[in-house]
Amino acid sequence: MNALLALFGVAILFVIAYLGVDVLGLHSLFGIVLPYAAIFLFLIGFVVRIFQWAKSPVPFRITTTSGQQKSLNFIKSNNLESPHNTTGVIGRMALEILFFRSLFRNTKAEVKENERIVYGPDKWLWAAALAFHWSFLIVFLRHYRFFAEPVPEFILKMQAVDGLFQVGTPIVFLTGLILLASVTFLFLRRVVLPQVRYISLLADYFALFVIMAIAISGLLMRHFYKVDIVGVKELAMTLVGFKPVVPEGIGFIFYVHLFFVCVLFAYFPFSKLMHLGGVFLSPTRNLANTNRIKRHINPWNYEVKTHTYEEYEDEFRDVMREAGLPLEKES
Repeated sequence: MNALLALFGVAILFVIAYLGVDVLGLHSLFGIVLPYAAIFLFLIGFVVRIFQWAKSPVPFRITTTSGQQKSLNFIKSNNLESPHNTTGVIGRMALEILFFRSLFRNTKAEVKENERIVYGPDKWLWAAALAFHWSFLIVFLRHYRFFAEPVPEFILKMQAVDGLFQVGTPIVFLTGLILLASVTFLFLRRVVLPQVRYISLLADYFALFVIMAIAISGLLMRHFYKVDIVGVKELAMTLVGFKPVVPEGIGFIFYVHLFFVCVLFAYFPFSKLMHLGGVFLSPTRNLANTNRIKRHINPWNYEVKTHTYEEYEDEFRDVMREAGLPLEKES
């Protein structure tokens, strides 16, 4: 039901784009107003969420570890699995952000016919997630060619590598196909696996469907529907220069693609997609495990009045003496 509702929502968004552009001719709304509004919401929402996380108190070290902690000198520690200094933290964060190291270790549980639970690796999820994020990043960077003149050399080289296996004209970019295939796999995994489907929310499906719509409309725009690329470049350059002009005859499919990109940008700060920024602020990842090296005291703890044994004995010495209890001091 959640998947169907999300799909219906994305279909409604497509109808809105179709009616707005192809029927009502609101090219300025979909080409200028909505992109600016989406970027504004994205930046403000992103900064607010990061600020909220950054000001959250973390008085104790709650790092997750899977290796020997630094303790005595004759015990070999693992500074990557259980980092005790900044170098180790940077190394672990780099592996986590660039290669999803913790997800690589993810395991799955299955119930066999004899009702025995068997645990095994789940490398397909890691591979799909890695392919999805890296292809999305490369596609995002490739689009920078529309916003710069001249186009930076590294963008041209990236584009050449991406289109290395040329199939016809225009060139087929591998990352576009990988992006669509990987996001489709992530969607099917949520639908096919009962335990994953049980915990999947409407928001999970909606984000996947929006990204699917962006990938599909991008492929359609590049290979099947005529789009004025020069007009797209002109629109992008005028948007960046804050002197927006909507050229004529760009093509309907472009505005559909742009509309779904705007939806993703506006939705981003209010969704689980914010793990893009949250991973850098996760105390289970970005803190060194120095619990044995240094004593960490909660700075927010208020001073507690204590009642020592000496004070207790002074208060009840006579009663304790009459009861025959031993005393450290007789008077």
